Amino acid sequence: MQNDDGLSGADLAAVEANSWNHDADSSPSAAKTMRAAILTGPGRIRIDPVARPEPGPGQVRIRLEGCGVCASNLTPWAGPEWMQFPTEPGSLGHEGWGVVDALGDGVEGLAVGDRVAALSYKSYAEYDLAEADAVVRLPEALAGKPFPGEPLGCAMNILRRSDIQPGQTVAIVGIGFLGAILTRLATDAGARVIAISRRPFSLDVAREFGATETIPMEDHHAIIEQVKELTGGMFCDRVIEAVGKQWPLDLAGELTRERGKLIVAGYHQDGPRQVNMWLWNWRGLDVINAHERDPKIYIQGIREAVDAVASGRLDPSPLYTHTYPLDRLDEALDATRDRPDGFLKALVTL
Repeated sequence: MQNDDGLSGADLAAVEANSWNHDADSSPSAAKTMRAAILTGPGRIRIDPVARPEPGPGQVRIRLEGCGVCASNLTPWAGPEWMQFPTEPGSLGHEGWGVVDALGDGVEGLAVGDRVAALSYKSYAEYDLAEADAVVRLPEALAGKPFPGEPLGCAMNILRRSDIQPGQTVAIVGIGFLGAILTRLATDAGARVIAISRRPFSLDVAREFGATETIPMEDHHAIIEQVKELTGGMFCDRVIEAVGKQWPLDLAGELTRERGKLIVAGYHQDGPRQVNMWLWNWRGLDVINAHERDPKIYIQGIREAVDAVASGRLDPSPLYTHTYPLDRLDEALDATRDRPDGFLKALVTL
């Protein structure tokens, strides 16, 4: 699969392995600065030279190779009333990976030169800081490969919370990057997966990642009837909602069987939701909000994702459909919002 610059997967790996030389300018001032993205207003961004951060006690500094673009960025990108501009340099980027280039006092178990994924929060920049216990070393098997650890770890944590068992029927509502990863993980857990999504491209991906049946997300009642027929009137043992909108949440409840589990994996960031409490109560559903906020659990998921990808059990590389340099972050955010045909996940590379 090619990126926006016409690079093949192999070419992208070469770019990652031979990323931009941060020491090209050896002047003292250049050594202490970096390029970072700053949001200046709704839909507006600039790349500025700013002071390179210095790690404090217990922290490491990472020379970033890249950062995934998360759909959670889209509300700040749109500029709601509560959003304050300009943002801090690098803000919103939280899916970074790269190489440790400096250690703060007291850091043990990591070394300069280690290639890592990190749970950090200002990764739309050339460097970012992370707490040492929020860093996961990447093994040699992943050399030269992109690794946006946070969303991959998120998928592993959602799988754990879903408690999927062999022989169960699992519906996944919304096949983007997260939904596709969960399709593979649920299939590997022995489940029969029904994938539901609005885009034909996404449904093709779901089949490639193991979905047994795919249903276009078009007509609410038609989807319910089709799933009812596919399950002999029983509906699904597990339903994972991975969109973050009202209608998919409504649909997910309708597709969950009596005493089944409805897993909310979508990021609902645009206001309150209404739920069909009558249905949820009547069917005795377990409703699980699968979003984690404990950094230790986040890191556990990232470690599990590293093991899964390094071992070959999970290959997310076909899902990295679009790549952009840092100075085209605005295009990456627009593509994440507009989801052109063939889009699943954007990466910003440095």
